[in-house]
Order: sequence, then structure tokens, then C-alpha cells
Amino acid sequence: MKNVIKISTVNFHPTWGEKEDNLDRMLGIIEASAAEGANLIVFPEMALTGYDEEVTEVPFKEKMQYKQAETVPGASSKAVGELTKKLGVYVVFGMPELDKDDPDTIYNSACICGPEGIIGSYQKLHLPYPEFHWATRGKKPFIFDTPWGPVGVAICYDSYSFPELTRYYAAKGCRININITAYAKCHGDTLARATLEAYSAINDLYIVSSNLVGVDVTNDFWGGSSILGPSIEDFGFSYYAGYPFADPRGMQPAVYTETIDLGIATRKIFEPNEGIGGRCDYRPEIYKLLCEDLLKDPKFSGETA
Repeated sequence: MKNVIKISTVNFHPTWGEKEDNLDRMLGIIEASAAEGANLIVFPEMALTGYDEEVTEVPFKEKMQYKQAETVPGASSKAVGELTKKLGVYVVFGMPELDKDDPDTIYNSACICGPEGIIGSYQKLHLPYPEFHWATRGKKPFIFDTPWGPVGVAICYDSYSFPELTRYYAAKGCRININITAYAKCHGDTLARATLEAYSAINDLYIVSSNLVGVDVTNDFWGGSSILGPSIEDFGFSYYAGYPFADPRGMQPAVYTETIDLGIATRKIFEPNEGIGGRCDYRPEIYKLLCEDLLKDPKFSGETA
């Protein structure tokens, strides 16, 4: 397994509702980043179309997200997949995904492409307001294999409010967790930064975060795309590329690229501890009991009372 990887994360300002224009610019950024040696290139949540809903309420089938949603594979994912296959790189980008079997179901998704072409898609598990007006919740995590080991994918709210997903990816051996996001200034400047920094430190892994930047329709997005990860100090973290959310230097369209040594990401709590007989400090057998207890409550189990 390789340890050294070059990563690009993109502060992207899509033109709202202009899928072809956004795709053309994304393809250009992929080519330019690959020419600089990037192995992995990450675009934000809903980069393909823009994020916001219209200012006024419109019926579901008239929403921009519905009208521009595509299946995976589909026209846009095929275009990216053909390029990643040609260049031998990995790309993750956000898009509205149309369910293959149900034309009335769309997801807030991350499309993942690589040297073999289209790898697949991850559907966002947790939907904040107002995404549930148009999107359906996903049902499973997504890990894809690379020469640098497994890589986990999450989208925005998944990362900031639900640490279970990041921890699951780390326990499964991921040294890289991807967070594509549409984190706006209206959300404040604390939650996203604090949680990504904490999760990087406590899980001892790298987080590649890519955010929208600038005004979409109503929301003004922070930018602040970054690569952060473990430092050589125990339980520390460092920013290796880009800037934290709310840093004025990170509020313009940009591509941040850095060479990362994944060998620093030891994920110690998930490795055997000889002091306790070779078991891990991390104890999923206990957490299973906690979750089973919570599932007795219908609001968590999904069963009607």
C-alpha cells in the first residue's frame, strides 16, 4: 500500500442551474490538477449544478435539482469517468442523482470516478433543512479502494453532526475521509471547523474537505476547502493545504494541492493494544449494545408507535 499521495481540493463557485458550464470547468480543473501531479481531486457538494433551491416555493418536479438530476452512470459522470480513466486519477464531485429505478427519487450524491472510470456514488445519509424538499436520504456508507488504501466519503451534515460515519471509516482502515460540503455563512463559523479538526485528531486520519464558495442563489458559502490531518505530535492536527472555514484567505475560487504522507495516520485507537491482550481500544461490541438500546425507541428504529 502506498503512503505518499498528492491531493487537490477545490473551492468551486458553480453557476447555478448551468450544468454543462460547470462540468466544462470541472473537467478543466481536473486536467490542470492532474498535470501538477494530483492523484485525487475533490469538488464540493452539488458542484455540478449549484446547491440552493429557488427563492419561491416550486413543485418538486419543477425544482432545478429534479430537472438536472442524472443517474450514475449518466452523461456527466461518464464525461468525468472517461477523463479520470485517461489521466489515471481519482475524482469525487457532488451532484443531484436520479434513482435508476424510481424517476421520482433523487439523492444529494457524491460521484466517485477513478483510473477504471466510474466507481460509483454515495447518497447523503443525513438531510438538513431544506434538502428534504427535494432529496431522499441514502442508506449506506461508501468506501472505495485505491493504491493508498480505502477512502471514505461523506457529505456536509454527515460529517459535522454525525461522528459515527467518520469513525466507521477510520475503523475500516481509511486514512483519508472525504467531506464534500455546501457550508454557508448562515451556518456560522464554528461547527464545521471544530468538528473536522476534532475528528481528524481523535481518529488520526486525513480529512479532505471541499466547499462551495461565493453566492449561489441566496446562500453565501464560506469556501475554506482544506486538507487537514494528523501531526507528528500525539493527538494533534495540522492544515496541510487550504484554509479553515471563515478564514478570509479561503473565500475565493481556488485549487489547493499538497503532497501528503499518509504514514503519519496511524489510527492508534483502531490498532491492537498489547497492554490489553492485543485488543483494540475501540470497542464496537459495547457500542452495538448502546445502539440496540436506542433502537427500542420507534423514533430511531423507524417503526411506527
